[in-house]
Amino acid sequence: MNKNKYFYKAGIFLQKFLIYFLLLSFAMLFLVPFFFLLMGSFKTTSELFRVPSQWLPDRFHLDNYVELFTTIPFFLYLKNTLIIVTFNMVGAVFSNSLIGYGFARLRWPGRDKVFMLVLVTMILPYQVTLIPLYLLFTKMKWVGTFLPLIVPCFFGNAFYIFLMRQFLIGIPKEITESAHIDGASEFRIFWNLILPISKPVLASVAIMAFVRSWNDFLGPLVFLGDDKLYTLSLAASMLKSKLDPNWDMLLTLGVVMVLPVLFLFFILQKYFIQGISMSGIKG
Repeated sequence: MNKNKYFYKAGIFLQKFLIYFLLLSFAMLFLVPFFFLLMGSFKTTSELFRVPSQWLPDRFHLDNYVELFTTIPFFLYLKNTLIIVTFNMVGAVFSNSLIGYGFARLRWPGRDKVFMLVLVTMILPYQVTLIPLYLLFTKMKWVGTFLPLIVPCFFGNAFYIFLMRQFLIGIPKEITESAHIDGASEFRIFWNLILPISKPVLASVAIMAFVRSWNDFLGPLVFLGDDKLYTLSLAASMLKSKLDPNWDMLLTLGVVMVLPVLFLFFILQKYFIQGISMSGIKG
């Protein structure tokens, strides 16, 4: 009996070991590009194209980072990027939570049909609507400012609305019904009752809005005309030229742009995973 128990425990241990080994192996494969990016930021151009190639630089130095901060107005571009990203996150969290609440908790004629219409807009690529948006913002004299990249975020996003609705549907109706009986208004219920228990999905929306705005290249390229308004994503195109691609500088800028995304995800990963799994789109 004890022998069978021993083999059973050994089998469970071996099974867990194989699962973790496979997961770790796949994780290492996904980390290889980032490791190459990080090591490349410490290399010179000649080291990057050396044959045979090597993973580690001959000498770890910060010359590329110093040159990056002095070659371009890095901190000006960082400030512009943070302005756009901050407003995008605030607009995405506030507008989509409010719209999602309307679709999930309120009853009004044609609600489900309007929600389906919102979902249909997800099939439209951003490039398709870019020209009409550019013509509209040109007439409004917004081109050349941050407004075309900020204001639309306060009017909802189809995917974020879907996430919020799916999460809010799972909240028991008894919670809001008791608040209605006590005479609470709909906005007070949303602000004081629903939002505090919606932290997971709010964190998910905030992270995705951050990544989308942080990495956006086409929007700033089209709507920002003055180089004083450029973002970090546009700085990459400035560093790269036909005569001198500046690969070492591009890798350095890549590291600088990836680190904030990783930092934000590690801080909010618990809420992010909960928000995705509880919104019904896991797997």
